[in-house]
Amino acid sequence: MIPLGPLSLGDILGGTFATLGRYWKQLFGVAAAVYGAAMAAVAIALTVAYITVGNQLREVLDTPHGVDPSWAEIRPLLIAFGCVWLFGMVMLLAANAVVQAACPSVVQSAVLGRPTTFGAVWRRAVARFPAVLGVVVLSGLIVVLPVILLVLGFTATLISYLTMDGSPANLVWLIPLGFLGALAITPPAVWLWVRLSLAPAVAVIESRGPLASLRRSAALVRGAWWRIYGISLLAFAMASIAGVVIQQLVNGLTAFGSLLTPSTLSGDPTAGQILVAVSGYLVLFMIAQLVMQFITTTFPQLVLNLLYVDQRIRTENLAPTLAEAAGTPPHH
Repeated sequence: MIPLGPLSLGDILGGTFATLGRYWKQLFGVAAAVYGAAMAAVAIALTVAYITVGNQLREVLDTPHGVDPSWAEIRPLLIAFGCVWLFGMVMLLAANAVVQAACPSVVQSAVLGRPTTFGAVWRRAVARFPAVLGVVVLSGLIVVLPVILLVLGFTATLISYLTMDGSPANLVWLIPLGFLGALAITPPAVWLWVRLSLAPAVAVIESRGPLASLRRSAALVRGAWWRIYGISLLAFAMASIAGVVIQQLVNGLTAFGSLLTPSTLSGDPTAGQILVAVSGYLVLFMIAQLVMQFITTTFPQLVLNLLYVDQRIRTENLAPTLAEAAGTPPHH
């Protein structure tokens, strides 16, 4: 699938596309299982939140025009749906950890040119899930502070806008603190994230624990930070562009689905008729969202996994070992 020697940018991107082309069923199967479960869990949490604060939500929505809702009316909504958002982030984190554990398993087979099955990838991903989750959580702490500062800035802006009289407190000073603090902390956070970006591959391929994987990643990246940063940035940009294209298709489906409103149905439609009318659109919408999440998660991870292989080839002369395992001569 890739030359068994130092990899160029073209080799890495070509190997990533070749891996996706050959093993997409196994990867998509894992992604569909975990993201589907995460979506179902979040839907249940959202339903519980709506049941809990549904009355307050209707009161806010029924507020007369020109009258701003009070903080007492808004607060339970922010708390309830903030909890749903937090739960959703936890579920997404766990789902991403499973997918990130599956990618190195597939790359191992791709590098050696061997077939694999969904069951084998799933078992390996589940077995290494705790270690990869630990890596994701620990490395994720790097971006927590910038994100918290950004959220603080946006929240202070929102509350200041909704409570023009300064209630419940004057939060204007938190706006520059949040945005300027995030701007100052982001560069060192990016530097540290790149140093630790190969840790998921280490956790799966070398079967190391979270802390050992982070240390090993930092050692592998040493001396190649800019190269890994540039290639990984390109990979994330390509995945983001693909995600935007898919999102535009989803928006087109949304526009099409909006035509299937009760007003376009004959007579007085029942709830069942409305559900049937929009069910096809909803299915397509969910599939598009799943494909978008699959691409934006797996493509950069496969690139990072091949960068891990490349760094070991460059620094540890791994090519002869891989060639012997694959039964092919090493590439010079």
